[in-house]
Amino acid sequence: MISLNNIFSLDDYVYNEKNEFFKPLFQNEYIRIEKIVSEGHCSPPDFWYDQEENEWVLLLQGKAKLKFQNTNEIIELNPGEFILIEPHIKHRVEWTTPNEKTIWLAFFFK
Repeated sequence: MISLNNIFSLDDYVYNEKNEFFKPLFQNEYIRIEKIVSEGHCSPPDFWYDQEENEWVLLLQGKAKLKFQNTNEIIELNPGEFILIEPHIKHRVEWTTPNEKTIWLAFFFK
């Protein structure tokens, strides 16, 4: 059976003060696709993502800032903007729009 969904649907969204909301949308042996919802969330102090996979992320709603450890650079993302983060490029979510849902679409692949 074919199932129709909407990326902006928040039917299953549950706000958690400490953590972003992650929803797996699709996964096979080659790719994993996740919907992420942030609401003023950022990475914990001194925490860096260090992933084995490439991460291609598209910001759909809200605003966000990503910080990269190797350059100390901060990239601001606005709706419609996307970025490819290669494996082991340490990064963190520095800021997301407070009091508004920031919706991301992330593709993880090798």
